[in-house]
Amino acid sequence: MANNTYPLPAFHFEVCWGTEKMNFSEVSGLNQEVQMIEYRHGSSPDYSTQKMPGLWKYSNITMKRGITKSDNKFYDWLSKIKLNTAERKDLTIKLLNENHEPTMVWKAHNCFPVKVEGAQLKATGNEVAVESIEVAHEGIVLQNE
Repeated sequence: MANNTYPLPAFHFEVCWGTEKMNFSEVSGLNQEVQMIEYRHGSSPDYSTQKMPGLWKYSNITMKRGITKSDNKFYDWLSKIKLNTAERKDLTIKLLNENHEPTMVWKAHNCFPVKVEGAQLKATGNEVAVESIEVAHEGIVLQNE
């Protein structure tokens, strides 16, 4: 019973990009929502709209990692995009426990890059060079392990 009373820490996770495991320092945008439809017909006796569930909407997922020498995977993937054509991959994000086992798994389907951001360079800084990639997708499924 005690194992279920504490929230899970967010700092121990793993990202699989297609079949490749990649290291990231930050993942955000695991959001999903149902858009609302407001409707009222002209002869309604109520002077307000009805609210109904509409289409699902998914946020883009943003992932950040430290830049390593000669690793241009993000730029290479983004450069392959042409009009209405993109190389799509599934993305799996696993929140791990202290035994490195998945406790929660987010699976995003048909992902493709929409933005790659290079490092912010600063002559007086003392940080690691970090790049980010933003990917669009067609839905997230959440699984509890």
